[in-house]
Amino acid sequence: MTKKEKLIIFDTTLRDGEQSPGASMTQDEKVRIAKALERMRVDVIEAGFPMASEGDFASVQAVARAVKDSTICGLARALDKDIERAGEAIKPANSGRIHTFIATSPIHMEKKLRMSPDQVVEQAVRAVKQARNYTDNVEFSPEDAGRSEHDFLCRIIEAVIDAGASTINIPDTVGYNLPHQFGSLIAELIERVPNADKAIFSVHCHNDLGLAVANSLSAVINGARQVECTINGLGERAGNASLEEVVMAIQTRQDLFSCNTTLDTTQIVPCSRLVSSITGFAVQPNKAIVGANAFAHESGIHQDGVLKSRETYEIMRAEDVGWSANRMVLGKHSGRNAFRSRLQELDIVFETEEALNEAFSRFKDLADKKHDIYDDDLQALVTQTRAASEIERVKLVSLKVCSETGETPNAAVTLSYDSEEKSATASGSGPVDATFKAIESVVKSNTELQLYSVNAITSGTDSQGEVTVRLEKGGRIVNGQGADTDIVIASARAYINAVNKLLEPVERAHPQI
Repeated sequence: MTKKEKLIIFDTTLRDGEQSPGASMTQDEKVRIAKALERMRVDVIEAGFPMASEGDFASVQAVARAVKDSTICGLARALDKDIERAGEAIKPANSGRIHTFIATSPIHMEKKLRMSPDQVVEQAVRAVKQARNYTDNVEFSPEDAGRSEHDFLCRIIEAVIDAGASTINIPDTVGYNLPHQFGSLIAELIERVPNADKAIFSVHCHNDLGLAVANSLSAVINGARQVECTINGLGERAGNASLEEVVMAIQTRQDLFSCNTTLDTTQIVPCSRLVSSITGFAVQPNKAIVGANAFAHESGIHQDGVLKSRETYEIMRAEDVGWSANRMVLGKHSGRNAFRSRLQELDIVFETEEALNEAFSRFKDLADKKHDIYDDDLQALVTQTRAASEIERVKLVSLKVCSETGETPNAAVTLSYDSEEKSATASGSGPVDATFKAIESVVKSNTELQLYSVNAITSGTDSQGEVTVRLEKGGRIVNGQGADTDIVIASARAYINAVNKLLEPVERAHPQI
């Protein structure tokens, strides 16, 4: 057999995925996801856009320190200051990359950049050369390549490869391309660019027409050897190519692909659940690979076939993507050492013994309510513990809710707001509505509730409910998360978590590629 070429998986969940409205992550959350990606053996992790803010710079730097086996990438516009910040941010990494970009489509050059094609080429070359001062691993993207003129793409790609770019990423920035068209573009560029053999060609596809994965796979068939994607397809607008779908399509159809990844696919489902928990973006039940129904068979004909021979209706095994990985690990009688050991296996380490003790205390409280504690419960518990350890202006002190048939539900809440306890009562159409109105009468955030959703973290009536609340104020959107075996308490925590995020000033720039 001919040896398969390696397909590089470039994950941009922490950068492009975070640009989903309300999906901003804390530094600690980014590190946790990065460690999960490292366990999956993702080749390149785009940790953020260091120039966006001081927080983004610190997060990229923290990921660069924490991750040892994956290459850590920082995004930079083709601007001197951006590249300098990216270079500084990735400095602690064992393996670092700078990903620089500039727009190349006629509409972007004319309307956004207000630059001539010659000026764009000159700036791109300068950016790549500057990035090479920090690392030999430089990636270049012609933004909006999917709508760029092919002759100009060939010209600028040849120039940046000569300048030292080792990866050329072709983005379908607005999700405009169709699979046959995009694959043909990749093949044409590899054939026409004289020095194409000196670089790896990559693709970064958006999902505006629902074709991000199809476009990515078409590109791979036509010679691309890196795919940029995100966990659960997370990303702004309609999202990005879904890592789990790209990886499993290539692994399942090795009869068609001359390359393969080196990922540990059993980590896909645990990583998917972690990202969903941290961002508050629930995975739809019928989502390929990681949806709750992805391997469920309702039809009697299907069930009969699977019982006789799994291959009749299943083209891959649930175990291969990690559906069996979420084993029961702890319970009411588990001790501190067992708790600490399991967290370490999940790459969760608390900086202080005090923080570990707080997490263990929460674990014991949960174990009193819930018989079996799963990995997903632990991840949610850690998220709640670390959120509570941050500086929060608003904290839940107590909540009492009354709801009975034929009566209007009412809620009495006591909050600590800037260290001062305040109480309020309110009635509503349901216990959650009453709770939110009572909280709002204290915090007076004047926000608009855009989303309220509840998901069970595990199965069973004693499962923790994980609540996501999305609030909008003045164009700024935030997600808040809360978890508890009591859905109303989880809802209150989620609302308060979102309010605290809105009380924090955030200034960030969001590039598109």
